[in-house]
Amino acid sequence: MNLVNGLRSHGERLYHLGARRVCRSTLADANKNRSPEVFAGIFQLLVQQANAKLRRAIADTTLLIDATNLPLRRSASWAYFSATTCGAKLHIIYDAAAERPIYAAISAARINDITAAKEMPIVPGATYVFDLGYYDYAWWAELDRAQCRIVTRIKSNTPLDVVEHLPLPPDSSNILSDCIGFLPQRQKKNRRNPFHHAVRELRVRTETGKILRILCNDLDATAQEIADLYKQRWQIELFFRWIKQTLKITRFLGVSENALRIQIAVALIAYLLLRMAHADLRLTLSATDFVRLVRINLMHRRPIDRLLQPAPVQQTDPPTEQFAWNFP
Repeated sequence: MNLVNGLRSHGERLYHLGARRVCRSTLADANKNRSPEVFAGIFQLLVQQANAKLRRAIADTTLLIDATNLPLRRSASWAYFSATTCGAKLHIIYDAAAERPIYAAISAARINDITAAKEMPIVPGATYVFDLGYYDYAWWAELDRAQCRIVTRIKSNTPLDVVEHLPLPPDSSNILSDCIGFLPQRQKKNRRNPFHHAVRELRVRTETGKILRILCNDLDATAQEIADLYKQRWQIELFFRWIKQTLKITRFLGVSENALRIQIAVALIAYLLLRMAHADLRLTLSATDFVRLVRINLMHRRPIDRLLQPAPVQQTDPPTEQFAWNFP
């Protein structure tokens, strides 16, 4: 209702958008039948424009992969999971250096993360960082064949055939071990492991005292570099939190698959536009404060680079009649 009430309060300005007053049910019905491909295409176009400005080597690209759950009302039959769960997942590839998503996909919550990851495009030569939700030797082998560097976690019960122990960095107390070895040759049901190259395994202690087993297929990088790459994975967690809290993608106008895809695509488009504008303007404001400033002025026709300046005073004709105010 906040969106409907907001549009209603600015009814006299809706003509700028070629729009009329709407209600929530109208928006939900329209998005149910409208194709989300247009919005997905705009998102990809903005991603390409943003990437063109970076102009950095692929070897310097670190891509984070993760998914976040989006709870829905049980009336969303396409996303029905169990008697108590109904929801969708937003799958993202996030460029850590650029601080923006470069790929997005929507699925029902019952779809495994690795199933969605296998549909994602692979950037040859890039570094991919992901967590245990993407534990699949065949997919790792596909990334390795594309000359990608992999930084991920391995399960606590996964054996490693160690062939060499490497010296630890003298100035790091959180790295407990660093070794080179091979993953098991056989998987469940006696399937052969297609990822048979030597790998690095680091045991790292987190700030909370938890010990992580980090795997990487780069045998030449330093242990600290690998540990720092995995630590970057938290950037995508912050991204999910930011768009949920700031762009309000936890509440949806409709529960149909089309409506959900459109609303999330529009949120990602808004995110990219705001990030690009914030970077181009080089403001001292934080990204969150800049979004709040834009939201306040959204229905006003003002240049975006002058939002912090006082609005020009509009000249009006003097009144034709003078009124005298008598106060007791």
